[in-house]
Amino acid sequence: MSEHFEETRRLEMLVDQLDPNGEPQVGWVYRACQHIRTGGRKLGIFSGSFNPLTVAHIEMIKAAQEKYHLDEILLILARANVDKGVFGLSLADRLLMLKLYAANRKDFSVAASSHGKYIEKIGALKPVYPPGTRFSFIVGYDTFIRLFDPKYYTDLHGALEALFDQCRFIVANRQDYDAKAVRQVIEVPDYRCYADRIDLIELPGFFAEISSTDIRAQIQAGNSVDHLVPPEVQEFLNTVRAYQA
Repeated sequence: MSEHFEETRRLEMLVDQLDPNGEPQVGWVYRACQHIRTGGRKLGIFSGSFNPLTVAHIEMIKAAQEKYHLDEILLILARANVDKGVFGLSLADRLLMLKLYAANRKDFSVAASSHGKYIEKIGALKPVYPPGTRFSFIVGYDTFIRLFDPKYYTDLHGALEALFDQCRFIVANRQDYDAKAVRQVIEVPDYRCYADRIDLIELPGFFAEISSTDIRAQIQAGNSVDHLVPPEVQEFLNTVRAYQA
């Protein structure tokens, strides 16, 4: 436990150094041994709250990697999240959980970002990846639909043009929202111009139904979630007694 405490403290300090009021930046938690070193390679970015990391997240990443030949996966957790406050696991504990998962994989990296918006994360990542790196965010439908919500922007189309000019989105079905639902969004006349920057993946029904909220509730009720989180995550949650009543 002392080793866990020391690593958590180190990660708390890393998060504290990221200024959400300054220039967007990232702090490395773990760098893949096969991280991108030359331009023109594809980086798949999975940005989430990871409270906790689930098998649905992993299935989305696997499907995106296989279909779109991503060279590296970056799990990134923002200090300043656009929609969510911090509850459940601390940010440091979530980063440690992600590190424990990534350490067993050759092409997974983990970082914390100072800012929460996609365009800000791109701004933070560009200086630390080779010129010409191709960025793709891997998201579920519920996250994807928020991209087009005017409440997040002062200039919706100006912001979307700037974003889609610098990255792609790989979108997975979630619960009742399938590939058809995604296509309906991008066929809206105002958004059709972004369609060629949006890719689709399809999750089997079991994975599409999984949510972190559900998993926290299951743990609090004393139920097993072995089938809902990766083994490294299950071991970590047990160690820190996360979400238990």
